[in-house]
Amino acid sequence: MVKKLQKNSADKKASPDLTGAVKDSAQQIWLAGLGAFSKAQQEGGKVFEALVKEGLTIQRKTQSVAEEKISDATQKMTHMASDIQSRAGYQWDKLENIFEERVAKALNKLGVPSARDVEALVARMDELNKNMEALNPKAPAARKAVKAAVKTAAKPAASKADGNAAKPAATKRPAARKPV
Repeated sequence: MVKKLQKNSADKKASPDLTGAVKDSAQQIWLAGLGAFSKAQQEGGKVFEALVKEGLTIQRKTQSVAEEKISDATQKMTHMASDIQSRAGYQWDKLENIFEERVAKALNKLGVPSARDVEALVARMDELNKNMEALNPKAPAARKAVKAAVKTAAKPAASKADGNAAKPAATKRPAARKPV
């Protein structure tokens, strides 16, 4: 051990140069660290601003993508709604036709003439009036007045039969007779 101590004391005499070199090196490292810290503080604002700019561009891109997705979803929902509406409209028309057919059948069973029946009667009356005028040419003015009165009376009856089929007639009429 003594030999070791003697050897260490000999090394200590040579070490002031080594110790000074280590101190100088440590001092330089410390100063380099302080310089790097100072530089990072100075350029940290620039880096922060660059990060903010990059964040804004990313935010704009994501907003535009989100708006496109919302627009696509809106278009799909509008298309689906119009499809559903058209299907419902078709079903409603179908139901309306069934209802009209059943009301027409019920009115026919009750003996209420349809609009076609009234039109056929008016046409037949016109034909008969023409035949009567051909047989008796002396009284055409009186027949024209009767003809006009019959047409005006037939038109409201036809419109009532079409438009207000479920309402009872205001006046009593004899039931239409079917040909035998």
